[in-house]
Amino acid sequence: MKLIDVINDYVKLQQSLGMRFGSASRLLRQFSRNMGDIRIEEVEPQAIALFLQGAGPLSATWVLKYSVLSGLYRFAIGRGYVTSSPLPANLPKLPPQQTPYVYSTDELRRLIDATSILHAAHSRLQAPMYRTLLMLLYGSGLRIGEALGLTVRDVDLARRIVTVRKAKFFKTRLVPIGPKLAQELAAHIARRQQLSMPAGEDSALFTTRTGRAWPYQHVITLFQHVRRAANIDCPAGELRPPRLHDLRHTAAVHRVLAWYRSGRDVQRLLPQLATYLGHADIKSTQRYLRMTPELLQEASQRFAHYSQCGGRHD
Repeated sequence: MKLIDVINDYVKLQQSLGMRFGSASRLLRQFSRNMGDIRIEEVEPQAIALFLQGAGPLSATWVLKYSVLSGLYRFAIGRGYVTSSPLPANLPKLPPQQTPYVYSTDELRRLIDATSILHAAHSRLQAPMYRTLLMLLYGSGLRIGEALGLTVRDVDLARRIVTVRKAKFFKTRLVPIGPKLAQELAAHIARRQQLSMPAGEDSALFTTRTGRAWPYQHVITLFQHVRRAANIDCPAGELRPPRLHDLRHTAAVHRVLAWYRSGRDVQRLLPQLATYLGHADIKSTQRYLRMTPELLQEASQRFAHYSQCGGRHD
């Protein structure tokens, strides 16, 4: 059976079970293109090894590809299309996971200002649209995929609420936003309506000039240009520069810092932050909060104040 036909059957099965399977489907189709128009039993282990490695250095992407292909081959073996899996038996040792980065307020301003370099004659709204995306990611703590999955209808400017429908764990959640971000989104939607709206209010919030939703990889590539223009390089001791995803880390840490500085009960508020970020449980949020020098200082000051008060909780 042709490889692409097995992939199509596998994707249909996963989707029939309620899985979105969007990114996995795209990866499998990329795999099919790389292998060529061949039968699944003709796929060679060497070709799979090259696909897993990719063009860049070894990273967590290897594990993602391996996981998706493992599912495909379990399906293929179960249906009798192949007798065994050509995937490598031994997994490589991956480099250490990148440390989450927390942008300073000055770096955030530089990132926002640097979006001006994205101005293009063929796509005049690209720069202001990317500016809005950065402000949304920081102001709401959304995941990148969640932001790119938003439609115009999902932004309720009157109530200042963003509805996240394509969330992790298949859950929909309501994310409140502040007045400044609401104002930015209002201006963005007014500009967005100048472009094609193929599905009316259900059209993508962030799009190309033709109205097609921004692809994830395109957004990441644009961020690399913006980050370099903002003169934000690799932190000391890190092999890779800060990522777009780190805006989510930054949003969480800055929120906790604000709570500390205003004297709020941070431990009591952490479950609310977990809900806001769309985490399955509070443990995910606690791991998410990387202890920055500012957080350590605020926590130490709170502990010192607590000790001086004889253990009373103000």
